[in-house]
Amino acid sequence: MATNKPYGDNHRIGAVKDRSQVYNGKIEKFIKRDSETGKFMDVKSDGKPFKGVRKEK
Repeated sequence: MATNKPYGDNHRIGAVKDRSQVYNGKIEKFIKRDSETGKFMDVKSDGKPFKGVRKEK
């Protein structure tokens, strides 16, 4: 996982490993995916991308 110290500054150092996100234009939301299994994990409800998760093309 990503390093989040110092605590409370609302800032992530580095990216979340073994995860990626892709934009689904049909529902107009970002979907988080596990890189190891390929399974979809979560859908972002507000339409903005996840913080610290790399994007697929």
